[in-house]
Amino acid sequence: VWLVESGGGLVQDGGSLRLSCAASGRTFNGYTVGWFRRAPGKEREFVSALRLSGGNMRYADSVKGRFTISRDNAKSTVYLQMNSLKPEDTGVYYCAAATGMILSSMTQDIHYKNWGQGTQVTVSS
Repeated sequence: VWLVESGGGLVQDGGSLRLSCAASGRTFNGYTVGWFRRAPGKEREFVSALRLSGGNMRYADSVKGRFTISRDNAKSTVYLQMNSLKPEDTGVYYCAAATGMILSSMTQDIHYKNWGQGTQVTVSS
């Protein structure tokens, strides 16, 4: 599956953004879709994931209560609603997808096979 991200941008501390990850070429049926981010000078880290069959969700502790992952099956799109953004949320956000993923693997980037190009999120203080 080909992934296309959108929705990044510049926002002030406390603001909101919604990222989109659209599947091109097929639907997300049977997939797990994850969001990861890479801050300047840091390793890529897990943000959130959704296993579409079953609806299982995972969130990094740093974003719990602020970020929400959701899907629109008709549009083959997974969203990441980001509220109460902080400067430390700044980074390039990537969506990723894979089939046949077990729950314990959802937070680990090595288990995702398809990756989008990334979208920049900048939160100013």
